[in-house]
Amino acid sequence: MRKIIGILLVILLISPLILYVLWFLSPTKSLNILILDKTVLESKGQEHRSFDWVLINEKYVHSKNIAYNLKNDYFGFFPNDSGLFRIKDFNRLNDKSLDSLANKYDMVYYTDLYGIYKGEWNKRYSKNSPNKVDNSLEHTGKIYGGMTQTEFDFLKKMKSLNKLIITEYNSIESPTPVGIRHQFENEFNIKWTGWIGRYFETLDTLKNKELPIWLKRNYLLQHKSEWPFKKSGIVFVREDDKIEILENETHLLIDVPIIHTDSKFMKYYHVPAEMKYPFWFDIISTNEKNTIVANYQINTNETGHKLLKLYGIPETFPSVIKHESTDYKFYYFAGDFCDNSIGIKTSKFKWIEHFSQFSYTSDPQERKSFFWNYYRPMTKKILSEYYKDLK
Repeated sequence: MRKIIGILLVILLISPLILYVLWFLSPTKSLNILILDKTVLESKGQEHRSFDWVLINEKYVHSKNIAYNLKNDYFGFFPNDSGLFRIKDFNRLNDKSLDSLANKYDMVYYTDLYGIYKGEWNKRYSKNSPNKVDNSLEHTGKIYGGMTQTEFDFLKKMKSLNKLIITEYNSIESPTPVGIRHQFENEFNIKWTGWIGRYFETLDTLKNKELPIWLKRNYLLQHKSEWPFKKSGIVFVREDDKIEILENETHLLIDVPIIHTDSKFMKYYHVPAEMKYPFWFDIISTNEKNTIVANYQINTNETGHKLLKLYGIPETFPSVIKHESTDYKFYYFAGDFCDNSIGIKTSKFKWIEHFSQFSYTSDPQERKSFFWNYYRPMTKKILSEYYKDLK
């Protein structure tokens, strides 16, 4: 018996080494990718970490056979973790320089353009006294963020060259100027309804310290100073700060939004038919020029159904949209898909996904299961098919 236990312990100890060696010996794949992320509060780069994880795990490298680096290989906002930052983007480039950039890169991914704001920046980096009011959950002045005209023009150039484009929430919502948003919508045949939403595990303001202050204040102003919520639920925010809330049991049969993927796409992308999504999403629509890969479903009771209908909020709306043809290749993820607290070190282990169930819990608000079961396989498939096409 001791011998068997000893053998099992040895296997457990050497398994990580084997998985690393298998990853290390895997061939590299050259794919030059431009990542734009304007919401990098810390150098850990959580808002694009999930994508970098896939790039590293699948051994994608720059054209010069250099591995992708989470902290350096992107455009946007770069904090140095001591209260200073630098900005690296291409907004000062002329049209000729943009052409050169578009020719250089094989694909582009705009992960999160919401940006950095003074309240959260000061909370993270200032050395103010502990008595100072925390306004990180308030609307405060923008330091950097939103899609610019140059960044939209770059997408048009990549589209004209039939390069792969992936964008996701928040690419066109606030603080992106309305005019640029409309250009994007017309170019890629999607339409933002003006609504965004998010699931919260508890709407009790005494228990949940992540609930934005502005959210509660605006709701109270709009609803006779009443905040009746104590359970979990979904918050909906309109671009004019209109707030509506659906609470579990009061309005919802299932409290978390569910992503439903058509059986054809479920097999193609190796994703489940149903996947919970407990983070920020935007409510968009599209036309026949695009294909809806998956839809969100808000599971309401009769009371919740009437409330959504009153404000023109659909119960079913796209979560993944694609356009793949000979003219251009485009994906839109209608959620903050790339923002997951996944450990980047695990990316250097072959087949690590088979052990992923040990990394997440039954907590309805955790997002690691979404990364392992949905984002990772879908992004992996998109990249592999595009890489084959280029070859």
